Formats: sequence, C-alpha cells, structure tokens
Amino acid sequence: MSSSENGAAVATEARAGGTTAAPSTPAWRAWLQQGLAFGTLIALLLFFWAASPRFLTWSNISGVLLATAVIGILALGTTFVITTAGIDLSIGTGMTLCSVMTGIFAVDLGLPMPLAVLLGILTGGVIGLLNGLNVAILGLPPFIATLAMMMIAQGLALVISGVSPIYFNDVPSFQSIALGTLIPGLPNAVLIMFLVAALAWFLLSKTIFGRITVAIGSNEEAARLSGIDTRRWKLIIYIVAGLFTGVAGVVMASRLGSAQPQLGVGYELQAIAAVIIGGTSLMGGRGSITGTLIGALIMSVLINGLRILSIQTEWQNVVVGIVIALAVFFDTLRNKRSA
Repeated sequence: MSSSENGAAVATEARAGGTTAAPSTPAWRAWLQQGLAFGTLIALLLFFWAASPRFLTWSNISGVLLATAVIGILALGTTFVITTAGIDLSIGTGMTLCSVMTGIFAVDLGLPMPLAVLLGILTGGVIGLLNGLNVAILGLPPFIATLAMMMIAQGLALVISGVSPIYFNDVPSFQSIALGTLIPGLPNAVLIMFLVAALAWFLLSKTIFGRITVAIGSNEEAARLSGIDTRRWKLIIYIVAGLFTGVAGVVMASRLGSAQPQLGVGYELQAIAAVIIGGTSLMGGRGSITGTLIGALIMSVLINGLRILSIQTEWQNVVVGIVIALAVFFDTLRNKRSA
C-alpha cells in the first residue's frame, strides 16, 4: 500500500446519503443536517405554492430545475474545495470564461462541437490548476488566490469576447446540450446535473481521493505527517473543481444559446451558500453531495419564488444575503457544538 493510501486511513468515513465526515462528526448529525435542509426545501415549496398557485405548475418547476442545474454543478465542484477548508470565489466568472472559450472554439475557430465543448471544460481545469498552484504550491490563502482569479477570469472573458456576446446559432445541436429532452419533460441540463452529482458522490464517498479530501480538511498537518502529499492532492482537488466549473460554463452557454461575458458575478455566492446549507462545513472535514444538491434547490426555489411574487431584484439580493449569513452562522454554531 502506498504512503498516500496509508495516509488516507486518517479519514474514517461516516456516510449518510453521500455525506463524508471526519471521525469527530457523528453520522446522525450529518443525517440531521440533511433532514433540516430537506425540510426547509419542502417548507419553501409549500409557502410559495400557497402564495401563488402557479408556482407548482410543471412549467415553473421545470424552470426551477433548469436554473438549479448551473448553480448545482458549480456547487458540486466547490464542495470538494470547501471540504478541505478552502474556498473558491472564482467559480462564477470562471464559468463565464469557460462559456466564452467554448464560443471561441466553436464559433470563431469553427472546431467540431464535441471538441469545442471538451476544450471549454478543460478551460475550467486550467483555471483550477492555476488556483491549485497558488494555494498549494505558492501558499497563498484560498480566499486571496481565488479572489484574484475571479478578477482575472472576469477580465479575460470581457477581453477575449470583445465585450460582446458570442452566439451559437450556427453550431448544430449546441442548445440541445442543455435544452434537449432525452427524458421527456426533463431538460438535459438537469440530467447532466444529476450525472455529475453521481460522479461527485462516488469521488467523495468511495475513493481515496474523497478520503484524502476529508483528511486534509479535518487536519491538514496530521494528514501530511501520516504520509499524504497534501500539496499534490490539494492541486488535484482544485483541478477537479475547475472541471466542474467548465461543465457549468458549457451548460450555461447552451441554455442561453450564447456566451454572455458579463454574466457570472454572484453565482459563486449562491453556489457556496448551497454547499453550506447542505451540510458541508466551511471549517473543513465534512462534505455532503446530497446536501449540496438540496442546498442548490433551496437557492433556486427561493429566487424563483421571490420573482413569482414580483419582489424587486434589490430585495431578492437582500433575502439571498440573509440566507448566506444564516447558513454561515449555523455552520459556525455546529462546529462549536462538535468541538
């Protein structure tokens, strides 16, 4: 057995519907957190249904699921980073840059659509690689490193696109990536989100990669002393998160039928909020893929419900900000109780 595999033993798994936790976190707490998140989702659905009967129509629910796809995929990727006690603020603008690069490859360079999509996803991997180098190799704090990348990605998206949208009208079948219906009535973007979630659950719960991710978040120094090359694994974790960002970028471009270089800012906050609401700890050492999906649904339902009630955008931002603050507060409270 390799030193990495020996080191992975420091992370004893407590699996609860896709939750992987450090040994100090009882499994029942993971179940409780997911149960509370699911209960919150049901309460929001019932509240908005009572306030507006058209909220639970299939057309609106389908729209909610479609909106959840992008936030959900972003959140799934950043779940790995937050489980290590890191943060990634670049996922929103990084997603936009991936959309723009997909447009450059498919429209401007005329590459075959599958190759353009692959290169767009790999653009996310490059963003993750740069984040990982800054955090794991150069030792920059994740907040600063990814904040810098957020600004860089935003600037590059605007520069490369010429501050103009890139339309995919002449790229056959591109919009069907997100808006097609392999399953009648269910947009492909939602199917992609669930497939990506299954992959994320497998990686976090069933592989050495997942165990080491949790070990680093639980106690990075102990993981390093037990034989884990923490710098190399953190680099890999950021690359994986970046690939998820790339997938989200392709889905977003396909959903809109264009790469919009001015989008992206704010998506990172919704995704991070979804991760925390779902039970992944900002302090690291505990991650939940199922919880992240529930958290993403909560964010989408909340935003959609506020729009249906004709709440002004400014007040929507206030409500989302309050939800993020509460999510962080309860996460801090959970960590104090488990200390």
